[in-house]
Amino acid sequence: MGPEEKPHRVRMTPGARRVLEAAERLFYEHGIHAVGVDLVAAEAGVTKKTLYDRFGSKEQIVVEYLAGRDERWRELLAGRLGATADQGPAARIIEVFEASRVWAGDNGRKGCSMINAHAEISDPAHPAYQVITGQKRWMLDLFTRLAGEARAADAERLGRTLMLLHEGALVSYGLGVLPDPFGQALDQVRELLENTAAPGGGAALR
Repeated sequence: MGPEEKPHRVRMTPGARRVLEAAERLFYEHGIHAVGVDLVAAEAGVTKKTLYDRFGSKEQIVVEYLAGRDERWRELLAGRLGATADQGPAARIIEVFEASRVWAGDNGRKGCSMINAHAEISDPAHPAYQVITGQKRWMLDLFTRLAGEARAADAERLGRTLMLLHEGALVSYGLGVLPDPFGQALDQVRELLENTAAPGGGAALR
């Protein structure tokens, strides 16, 4: 599957939704490889046959788990970016980090589900691999676009730096090694936005 292709998705019946809700809880809490379909079926209150009838394979459940979280994250982010649309690109860059802080507090006690999944799924042939890497490419593209709108002297470089700060904050939050990783990342972001404007572009950063 190429980087622009979307993964195959299944139609969500009530039984499939129960399976997916159980799988999401179990996969995120215990890890994908550690959780078998028997446990998912039992937690969902369905038979294993029903699980396979709805999804076909455990791999497809993993696809739905990760793609569903990605969709909810993008929906949250779109709403928050839309609310800051009239505040300038710098405010929207900052809002991405603020949105991640909210998301992590509500959904990410153990860190980023994509990063966690990538630690277990490194084979590009796995159907969920493109969901994981596609989500991160999308985030990098978003940061690069926002950096360009902010008239940074080197939008690609700033986009990559913002991405590194964002991903580092996600990992640090999950590990619990820093008291406020998103706040510390935002301190660096604000400094970057002040120091990387193109000539004549400073006004766009305020």
